[in-house]
Amino acid sequence: MVVRSNNKMQSKKMLEIAEIAKQLSISQKIIRRDIASGKLDSDKIGNKYQITISSFEKYKKQFKDSNELNNPKNSIVRKVNDAAIDWTDIFKYWNKLKKSSLTFVDLFSGAGGITKGFELAGLKGICGLDWFEAAGKTYRKNFNHPFIEGDIRLPEKKKEFYEAVAKELKGRALNIVAGGFPCQGFSMAGNRIVDDSRNSLYKELLEIVKTLQPEFVVCENVVGIRSMLGGKVEEMILEDFANSGYKMNVAVLRAADYAVPQKRDRVIFIGNRIRKINYYPKPFLEPSKYITTGEAIADLMEHNEDEAFNHVPTKHRADMMERMLLLEEGKSLYKGYSDAWKKCPWNEPSCTIKENHGGVNIHPKLPRVLTAREMARLQSFPDNFIFEGSKNKQLVQLGNAVPPLLSKAIGLAIRKSYEDV
Repeated sequence: MVVRSNNKMQSKKMLEIAEIAKQLSISQKIIRRDIASGKLDSDKIGNKYQITISSFEKYKKQFKDSNELNNPKNSIVRKVNDAAIDWTDIFKYWNKLKKSSLTFVDLFSGAGGITKGFELAGLKGICGLDWFEAAGKTYRKNFNHPFIEGDIRLPEKKKEFYEAVAKELKGRALNIVAGGFPCQGFSMAGNRIVDDSRNSLYKELLEIVKTLQPEFVVCENVVGIRSMLGGKVEEMILEDFANSGYKMNVAVLRAADYAVPQKRDRVIFIGNRIRKINYYPKPFLEPSKYITTGEAIADLMEHNEDEAFNHVPTKHRADMMERMLLLEEGKSLYKGYSDAWKKCPWNEPSCTIKENHGGVNIHPKLPRVLTAREMARLQSFPDNFIFEGSKNKQLVQLGNAVPPLLSKAIGLAIRKSYEDV
């Protein structure tokens, strides 16, 4: 990061973080992260970061190149032609599935988005694990295999998890360990990733893989992890798993390509230790054929309030309702938020479903935020998947979930690696 405090710099045309965020239609958080990693040069004047036009133009080109995947017009072509990834056509098996004997566990499972998707792909769930009590209630309600609730860093909880897995496997092999780990704690000193207590869950994932020795590993994370610390975090993950015996690949998948009515991009790491090909699911929907928000939730506009169905509309003040009605699709109700209180588009897939400190997505047609059931539809959970806990905790579970249909596509790709489809 270039940080200068020179009076001469103040005479030049400078841009602030908010201006760049607006021009590139990205969050200020991304820009601050790229300043910290050195990807974007900045000048610190007082307590504000400012960026020269030349630095911005250089960054904009890099940003455009690295975000080529996020352009709906290019998404399928670019991903399928990626020479580093082996893509497989999973659509021919999408609705013609036989049950598989392949087994999996779901770490940091939340409500069970990965688990549901893998089960839809015909795989057999063995055990889920998470610390969130409400998510545990949801998981137990919707799945028949064990769920371990608690902090996996605790030796007694880890022992409970290992015993549950062994009991459920009954001597069979564990084929897949899947999970999404938090990435907030990664930072550097010099040229080295430094220890941070928030990284411990990633280390726990690695330890569990080393202990259970699954044949495959699947890790899910946010797109930003690829550029964290100039790509060093991704390099470290690939190296850690290679040293543990797993040949691993990484790619960004867009949920909408697999019939999820949502523009949600996620980084997916797939690795194996048994000399198989790490197949990734070939996208089967062109952007023009994506399922839209309207198609997914229109019928719920006439649905009565139904707590058992997770369909309880939030009641807002009159002035708030008016602001929501007037808000343009794709825009946030508050200038300070780029990812919260955002209005979903009606005739396109939804923007990314989130629950951000109460700031959930706004309904495209009605003056209110989405209900949990509407969010579940946009996340591709089936209607018979019921969420437990208070309404707020249901929204948190949904915002954190991996879309089941995206998980189903990944599960089918792994079955293809085994020639099990």
